[in-house]
Amino acid sequence: MDTLETRELRYFVAVAEELHFGRAAERLGMAQPPLSRAIQQLERRLGVTLLERNRRGVTLTGAGEVLLHEGRAALDATTAAARRTRRAGGADGPGGRRNRLVLAVKAAASHELLQKLLAAYAAEPDAAEIEVLPSGMCEHAELLRDGRADVALMHKPFNSLAGFDSEELLTEGQIAILPAGHPLATHKSLTLADVGDIPDLPLARWSRNGTYPPGPGPEIHDQTQLAQLIALGRTVAVFPESARAWLWAEHTAVPLADAPPVVTHIAWPAHSRSLALAGLIRTATQL
Repeated sequence: MDTLETRELRYFVAVAEELHFGRAAERLGMAQPPLSRAIQQLERRLGVTLLERNRRGVTLTGAGEVLLHEGRAALDATTAAARRTRRAGGADGPGGRRNRLVLAVKAAASHELLQKLLAAYAAEPDAAEIEVLPSGMCEHAELLRDGRADVALMHKPFNSLAGFDSEELLTEGQIAILPAGHPLATHKSLTLADVGDIPDLPLARWSRNGTYPPGPGPEIHDQTQLAQLIALGRTVAVFPESARAWLWAEHTAVPLADAPPVVTHIAWPAHSRSLALAGLIRTATQL
């Protein structure tokens, strides 16, 4: 037996992530006994033990770790297939609207590049409709994997391009964004150590894979919140040079002399066969 049902994978992933049958059943909206039976049946069909159950709780076996990794990818793939098919279906039939592509971008980064890309692509014959999806610092890969986005502007070294095709578009330096009245705002340049150790101005913290890194700085949910907190003198943030485009009068940008360059790539799922996406990539590489 080499096939698995989506339902089985969904059940197993819930238990593997919760490591508790009761919480997993509640998450799935079902009773615990049928969930336990479904996992036992899955183990029998695969001929392996996926979960170790004892008085202390539930733990994953080596085989369970493999299925959790593969199962997440498979569920993302099926969800992505449904989402992208619906978007493509909008152009079917007479009078149907244009194909639609969802482009994920990091809020406040690559603003000028994004404007140029959208304008150049809109001038192409048979251009698809582009929906811009602002996202957090490390959300791009997940958005591409589960189909919420078709393509993304991703930034090394902050984003991993593993598993995606990509083209390099832009290389730029990094800046520290500080309150305009702060003493460090008068400096011509700073170092990463300078901005990482300001007693009255802790670094802003962005969510990475659903969790916030430790530190005294505020948890940031969106660009507007960040901009206001910087203006109020509550935090400092590090961004690519292109973030200057959204600065307020209450902000000052200072170059970071020792920060690694940020390389902006346009990235997309390696298996994509979308002609509309191919046209957008072609336009991006010609900017």
